[in-house]
Amino acid sequence: MKKSIIILFIGILFLSSCQKTEEAKLNIAVAANMQFAMKEIVKEFEEQTGIDCQIMTSSSGKLTAQIKEGAPYHVFVSANMKYPQDLFEAGMTTSKPEIYAYGKLVLWTMKKDVSPSINLLQKEQINHIAMANPKMAPYGMAAKEALVNLGLYKNLENKLVFGESVAQCNQFILSESAELGFTAKSVVMSKHAKSQGEWIDVDDKLYSPIAQGAVIVKQGKMQSEAEAREFFEFLFSERAASIMEEFGYQI
Repeated sequence: MKKSIIILFIGILFLSSCQKTEEAKLNIAVAANMQFAMKEIVKEFEEQTGIDCQIMTSSSGKLTAQIKEGAPYHVFVSANMKYPQDLFEAGMTTSKPEIYAYGKLVLWTMKKDVSPSINLLQKEQINHIAMANPKMAPYGMAAKEALVNLGLYKNLENKLVFGESVAQCNQFILSESAELGFTAKSVVMSKHAKSQGEWIDVDDKLYSPIAQGAVIVKQGKMQSEAEAREFFEFLFSERAASIMEEFGYQI
């Protein structure tokens, strides 16, 4: 009986320890286009401060929905201003969203016999064109806007393959399920994809500026908020700006 009680006590201590460790992490919700740059930013932040961070990646729309449902995120790094502004207006952030960078759109292919160009999109050899879901992902919105402004969207609708986020869109391109695809410049500039395939910039006059915003999410814990504020300030530092510029963002 005593042995069982001791084992139970040790188990409770272990679970409590795990819970504290998990709570000690700074949870950062990150739009898929920022995942590679964010890993570099977080790495330097952790080295400088000793604050452990955990990155959760998805489309900005899905992350916003999760935050509204109570997901324990401390900082939200979005791919646009709309979603963090929605959270601010709902009273779920400590302040208004701030722009940390402007994103760029590119057209990317992994096909060796394909040279990416806007003119190629309508050709018979192109059966599938990948883009992030315009309803949930800002880079999908930008891609759709570019095609609409070119007068091509309706003609290409039957070729479009939508990913939940930029990350899933990238999978379609990397697997060659889609001959061409629209993605974030930060993806093709990352170490993960820098030497893979060919890409071209999409004329930024064809889509609205992709102003990307960040906010601190209210969590009700002073310690978490203080650490979140420290990370937020680092995100707007010269060093973080330098990292983002390396990934093709405009600061």
